[in-house]
Amino acid sequence: MGIYSGKTKILQVFMSFANNQGEANYQAKIQTIAQKLKNWEGPIVIVSHVDPDGDALGSTLGLKRALEHMGKPSTLIMNPQRYLQFLVSSHELSKPLAELPSNCLLMVMDVAEANRIEGTNMQEASFVINIDHHGTNNRFGDLACVQPDKAATAQMTKDIINALGITWTPDMATACLTGILTDTGNFRYTNTNPDVLKDAAELLGHGVDYATLTDRLQWRHPDYFQKLGKVMSTVEFFLDGLVVIAKLTKDMEHKESADDSNDYVGLIRYAEGVKVAVLLKEGDGTVKISTRTRDGVSAQAICLSLGGGGHVAAAGAKIIGSMEEAQQKILEAAKQELIQKGLL
Repeated sequence: MGIYSGKTKILQVFMSFANNQGEANYQAKIQTIAQKLKNWEGPIVIVSHVDPDGDALGSTLGLKRALEHMGKPSTLIMNPQRYLQFLVSSHELSKPLAELPSNCLLMVMDVAEANRIEGTNMQEASFVINIDHHGTNNRFGDLACVQPDKAATAQMTKDIINALGITWTPDMATACLTGILTDTGNFRYTNTNPDVLKDAAELLGHGVDYATLTDRLQWRHPDYFQKLGKVMSTVEFFLDGLVVIAKLTKDMEHKESADDSNDYVGLIRYAEGVKVAVLLKEGDGTVKISTRTRDGVSAQAICLSLGGGGHVAAAGAKIIGSMEEAQQKILEAAKQELIQKGLL
């Protein structure tokens, strides 16, 4: 065996050991969380991030349904977007709480930064469990289980439910699969790997009506499509066609249509030659930025430089200022990332 092949073999053994250790630590934390849930005798409140997406709802709703199945009532604070509301019954969701009940266990799920928790004050909880898959999560709370190699937090919910040792129901599995489908772009994004496909197959085996679920997740209010035409008319290309930007201004909004505008950035990312796709959504003195990237260009790096965060291929930020100011800032941040990657 040559010296280089020997070093390669040693490195492979080391990486395998490290991966096994990481998996063992993860499974140990999942078991600890499951035991905590089983033993907790006080109220349980479940929360996620502001502007909840499919993974925020899927991961929290799956856990709530599992706890209810165990005879453990819980409060899930969330107001999901219109296209996700078919998944829930009215009694399953709660409005924000003025204050947490005493002796409360707070489950914070799919939240990268504590200041993005929706509907309650984390400091009032007796115990906080932080479950997330964002690499930028700083491990806040009394117990943090952060696993960036998971495509969706809903995968972690699936593992917790398995650790609880209860019988799966189709409604639990449907919630978890929703989180996986939306965070992988129906298995089109780069976070799709053998593990996430195995998890999806396991959930399908628990009785999910897959055809109906995937169909309903694409439904949008009729106003959405009228607004889509207006947004697409704003599309512009920059930096040798590597960056595409679309704008959603306040005058385009329809109050009766509260759909996921991230669909729009998902559409423009398929423009040929584009590495960075951006949607600028105008607010009252602020602009919300949604970014999607490909081929190793980091949306996370771009948005972190603007005070935001997220995943490598999908991230966001909020800028105080006008649409013009936001466009200038995102273009400069994208330019620096493209230079860093040797594309400019």
